[in-house]
Amino acid sequence: MADEQDILLREIDEELKQENLQQLWKRYGTLIIGGSLLLVASVAGFQGWKTNDLNTRIELGERFAAAQSLANTSKNADAKDAFDAIAKDSPAGYQMLARFQLASLAAKQGDLDSAIGAYKNLADDDGIAAVYRDLAVVLGAFAELHAKSEGAGLVARANELASGSSSWRFTAKEVGALAALKNGDTKTARIRYEELSKEAAAPQGLRARAQSMLDVLTE
Repeated sequence: MADEQDILLREIDEELKQENLQQLWKRYGTLIIGGSLLLVASVAGFQGWKTNDLNTRIELGERFAAAQSLANTSKNADAKDAFDAIAKDSPAGYQMLARFQLASLAAKQGDLDSAIGAYKNLADDDGIAAVYRDLAVVLGAFAELHAKSEGAGLVARANELASGSSSWRFTAKEVGALAALKNGDTKTARIRYEELSKEAAAPQGLRARAQSMLDVLTE
């Protein structure tokens, strides 16, 4: 699951960069055009500001990539320090990504209680978009399934997502199936996996995984 999270966060990172540039154009595109007609100097000044802003974002992207490289090569202590720094002194988007990575690092190192706490903090943070809060619920729920402690109720929250319209509802339903298996409730697990295997809107990999589990449970 940690590898899947790394892929997801890289995709979010790229979307974040693209979204920021698109918002920049939407906000200032008309001014650029108008300025070029009225005064060349004003355009030059704006372009200088835009270049500085873009350079800052490029620098942040490079810092994040460097921290990710440390994590990928198991330099966990250095990676933690790098992500900690990004989480403290970066714009909101990169702060969020760094917090996800810190939670992932804790999970990889077997510190599931810290990982669960970090995911819960993300899930409860009204300052980030709902789609990422829901992602934190799902990832935290996976960690809870492997933890010896009772956790923070993220499995229950994932079950709620499974019956709603969240972007992560199918993965949340997989959490419910795994939770049922952990509790010895194979009947509920089979139902969840059967639903997932037939859900056309679910990701193909998840449907295939659900079908494989269903085959095992019905043997």
